[in-house]
Amino acid sequence: MAIVERKTAGERTLHAGNIILLIILTVIFLYPMWHCLMASFSDPLSLIGYKGFIFKPMGFSLRGYETVFKNQNIMIGYKNTLIYVVGGTALSMVLTVLGGYCLARRQMMFKRVITLAIVLTMYVDFGLIPAFLNVRDLHLYDTRWAIILPVAINTYNLIVMRTAFSVLPPSLEESAMIDGANDFVILVRIQLPLVKATMAVVLLFYAVGMWNSWYSAAIYLLDRSKFPLQLFLREILIANANSTMAEANSVDGMQFLDELIKYCSIIVSTVPILIAYPFVQKYFVTGVMIGSVKE
Repeated sequence: MAIVERKTAGERTLHAGNIILLIILTVIFLYPMWHCLMASFSDPLSLIGYKGFIFKPMGFSLRGYETVFKNQNIMIGYKNTLIYVVGGTALSMVLTVLGGYCLARRQMMFKRVITLAIVLTMYVDFGLIPAFLNVRDLHLYDTRWAIILPVAINTYNLIVMRTAFSVLPPSLEESAMIDGANDFVILVRIQLPLVKATMAVVLLFYAVGMWNSWYSAAIYLLDRSKFPLQLFLREILIANANSTMAEANSVDGMQFLDELIKYCSIIVSTVPILIAYPFVQKYFVTGVMIGSVKE
């Protein structure tokens, strides 16, 4: 006979309150994206002077997207962003996995001291000027490496990977050593498959961070052919009179396209990362819990 679990009035009230709260948060989070999406498909003349939420396109039009994709800066930014995301994330993952594996070794000398020195970098920042001088003296200024190398390892992600490796049973490593496996074989064939959930989460953190990055490019890059998409998007959103907007407007010669181009640019730069997220969503909670910071 099945046992029916009865909830108390307090538990039902708490459950209902949680559902209401989650619905409210969902609406708050989806509101800006839905507004931008509907506005991007609207007629540019209908957007002039309109204030308030847009529930559906105000006169369906693809004119904004046509103008955005005719703008060469958008395509240049897309290409550069893909280079930074793919190359930077790959390098970050290799360094983070190797660093986490080394810090998780029980026989490693001065492990606590090294870990403490790494963790201190999360709380101690020497500022922008030393970082700029460091990039300049390393001859990275105005190169793609200036965007990738300074942020190649995130301390938090490194600690998460170290913790994920450290909670694995020592017997796995010991049995592999008995069979003659070296550290590389142990890492690639035994331990990496066991921490793939954590790796997926760290991969997502690095990819999203690199995709949204614009500040480093604004500081370290002069050549516009190396600008990421987010830096061009910043120009469109903030400076209506900048060169990017001028090129976009010159396609049709109509200033009323400015507002529509803003919405279309936001959607164009946001949708790719939103599409990628569902593929790693199932690993997200598991990976964070496995790699949670603990000693």
